[in-house]
Amino acid sequence: MPGFVLAIDQGTTSSRAILFDRNMKIAGIGQKEFTQHYPASGWVEHDPEDIWKSVVATCRQALRKGGVKAGDVAAIGITNQRETVVVWDKATGEPIHNAIVWQDRRTASFCARLKKDGLEPKFTRKTGLLLDPYFSGTKLRWLLDHVKGARRRAEKGELLAGTIDSFLIWRLTGGAIHATDATNASRTLLFDIEKNAWDDELLEILDIPRALLPEVKDCADDFGVTEKSILGASVPILGVAGDQHAATIGQACFEPGMMKSTYGTGCFAVLNTGSDIVRSKNRLLTTIAYRLDGKTTYALEGSIFVAGAAVQWLRDGIKVIGKASDSGGLAEKADPEQEVYLVPAFVGLGAPHWDAHARGAIYGLTRNSGPAEFARAALESVAYQTRDLLDATKKDWKGGGKTVLRVDGGMVASDWTMQRLADILDAPVDRPTILETTALGAAWLAGSKAGVWPDAKKFAKSWALDRRFEPKMDAATRKRKLAGWRDAVRRTLS
Repeated sequence: MPGFVLAIDQGTTSSRAILFDRNMKIAGIGQKEFTQHYPASGWVEHDPEDIWKSVVATCRQALRKGGVKAGDVAAIGITNQRETVVVWDKATGEPIHNAIVWQDRRTASFCARLKKDGLEPKFTRKTGLLLDPYFSGTKLRWLLDHVKGARRRAEKGELLAGTIDSFLIWRLTGGAIHATDATNASRTLLFDIEKNAWDDELLEILDIPRALLPEVKDCADDFGVTEKSILGASVPILGVAGDQHAATIGQACFEPGMMKSTYGTGCFAVLNTGSDIVRSKNRLLTTIAYRLDGKTTYALEGSIFVAGAAVQWLRDGIKVIGKASDSGGLAEKADPEQEVYLVPAFVGLGAPHWDAHARGAIYGLTRNSGPAEFARAALESVAYQTRDLLDATKKDWKGGGKTVLRVDGGMVASDWTMQRLADILDAPVDRPTILETTALGAAWLAGSKAGVWPDAKKFAKSWALDRRFEPKMDAATRKRKLAGWRDAVRRTLS
């Protein structure tokens, strides 16, 4: 029986494919960046064809590096940048427009109008989400209204729509399957998370034809098989989850009260609340953590729009570092007497503020401020934002004691950043031995469904700690720094 599992990790700035063997060890990796498009201020788009080509190329690369043929792969798992939406021609599979990315803010005024009409409580009650441009629904409405002929064609049944996972499934299966999973569906503003179904009332409010939307399946389910010509053999797609949900699974956060935070382009902290739908009073999101065997597990989530993107800004925007990994070493050299704060609201502020109109700002600059202070401010901004999420979570969730945060994503390789995170949180931070937890989660969904990987309990036992970072900062320093951060955020909110 084939024993390898291939995970497709389709992210915001790059696509990756990771080949795992039967023992859940990495056998081959492929990665390819693709172009980001910024057609107007606050707008972010991707060319879906770039995404598709990068996914195929990285899958082939991972197989080649692992010395494995597609026929030796038992299953494929897909994880994807959530909320990014694509509309394509049902007959040809050709996109009608660029994908509108989760970071995009073009529907802010429309969201504000819906709020003014008193509709946010209705959306929140059904979907667990807030009315914000972040989510897929208003982006989909924009595409139907602004792409010539799109609404007419959608109503005639000529178009399909979905998040990136749906687009990839459609392409991989040669147009045979139009499906998504419950986690991606739960981020659209169109899905009732209690009934686990598309909601006709919300579809009517946003004027979106139901025929556009994919079938919603469990995270470990039958999503069809790939066309033989793509990888060299037909491989079943047996697992799908949005990136933060896949990371929650990859971190083995299967028990209520367990929490993980992923530090990629943005930062996303997810707390497992089990079968309880916890309604946040502190502007966190209530979402589906995962759905397995028809049983839904829920979560509280805090979403930060800019985490690793702040390091990219240091590198590409103001060019104070040559590569992302230089940021921690430079931050360590910062003048401890200077308190410089970066509020990285480049595309607005996410949880718990949800201010779509806020923009980035720096406070506390002196004549002596330089690259080191900028680097420290960028990395500390991630810790401060995580603290805001953790504080909000503790107010909403009464089910646990002191938090231990499991972390993953590109930023966690920096010891300096993780130590500062523990210091600001005043809580332990656990970094696992396998940092590719998002891909691992998608692979586990597919591998367990295929019967080549263990069940959830045995998988959880395989989670291994690389290093625990304990807080070392004294209470007075932490209190002073947090007060400075909160003042900076207050000044930045629009």
